[in-house]
Amino acid sequence: QLQLVESGGGLVQPGRSLRLSCAASGFTLDWYAIGWFRQAPGKGREGVSCITSSGASTDYVDTVKGRFTISRDNAKNTVYLQMNSLLPEDTAVYYCAATYGRGTDCSMGFYEYDYWGQGTQVTVFS
Repeated sequence: QLQLVESGGGLVQPGRSLRLSCAASGFTLDWYAIGWFRQAPGKGREGVSCITSSGASTDYVDTVKGRFTISRDNAKNTVYLQMNSLLPEDTAVYYCAATYGRGTDCSMGFYEYDYWGQGTQVTVFS
């Protein structure tokens, strides 16, 4: 059983920070690229960031570049999304997802991913 569990969401004021975690069980995360996605009310699922299985390459949607940082700690079998300078438009349910391989590139297309977490709510307002 391959499972991903997100945590770290919450309610914060604009300009504050959150760190989301994506913990894997049932498989070794080292061999998987990870993507972070979000879905705001009434909107489709949007790719936010991704990281290759090797950790050598990352990608971000333009709206979060310079504010969000994706990283991985394979020893803890966990991937993180550090979110700084949060904006109200960042409000969404955030999901992490895994796909096997992708050692040299990654994708923010949700259709590329096979395993998904349950999501964690991030709400940004004053």
